[in-house]
Amino acid sequence: MAINTEKYTFDRPEYFDLDQIFDCGQCFRFDRNETGGYDGIAFGMPVTLTQDKETVTVFGAASDSFERVWRDFFALDDDYSGMRDDISHRFGDDRTIKSAMSAGKGIRILHQDPWETVCSFIISQNNNIPRIKKIISAMSARFGEKKICGGKEYYAFPTPEALAAAGEEEIFALRTGFRAAYIYDAAAKVADGRLDLESLRALPTDELIANLMTVKGIGPKVASCAALFGFGKTDAFPVDVWMKKVMAKYYPGGLDIPSLGKYAGIAQQYLFYYERYQVEKRA
Repeated sequence: MAINTEKYTFDRPEYFDLDQIFDCGQCFRFDRNETGGYDGIAFGMPVTLTQDKETVTVFGAASDSFERVWRDFFALDDDYSGMRDDISHRFGDDRTIKSAMSAGKGIRILHQDPWETVCSFIISQNNNIPRIKKIISAMSARFGEKKICGGKEYYAFPTPEALAAAGEEEIFALRTGFRAAYIYDAAAKVADGRLDLESLRALPTDELIANLMTVKGIGPKVASCAALFGFGKTDAFPVDVWMKKVMAKYYPGGLDIPSLGKYAGIAQQYLFYYERYQVEKRA
């Protein structure tokens, strides 16, 4: 068995923390390992990630694959200083967003694969993160391509063609429950071209969300999550049970989401992380 020993190290940006990136509910394929790093796979490429105060190292990636895949995946060219300034300006003297931005300053929205993101957030419906990860892992092992990194086996996320060919019953057998019909419908529509995910990238966010909602079982929350995490639509503002809690607790008079501008989704992540992982932990 060939073991990939390549690695690439880059300077850790000011607003970048692997723990917060992988603990804010945006990605389900990376898990913390026994050494404090993260093992995972994206775009069919398995890696192990470590960080210290100054650097981040990607084990399993050489300079060419880093520039081709991982630089964009980690959104390293996105101006988080400028984004944060814009959010601060729009919220004014709001103390909640200030606390949230401080608590989650290492959060960075990953640039994930659109298909994987759509399918993963279908699976997330009425589900918890450990079970979401378990279903995705089982689906990938059953229908995805096996990969090796550091002597460890990984499985790429299944293509829409693979899931469409498998059929709804095979998907249901992976304990996906009512979501099996939704996963199959999404896979079939992407596989036969009725839903062209690459073309959808160019659409305004509201049109993208409307197109995603033509898939059986996809509502505004799942479509907004896919838009934010898989299509780079940073103005998408998913509202789930946690964000409803945020709105009721901190903004009982309402929050004018359109006024939050093109980085509303970044603000959403700060607020989501703050309430779910900071305030709740102290309660």
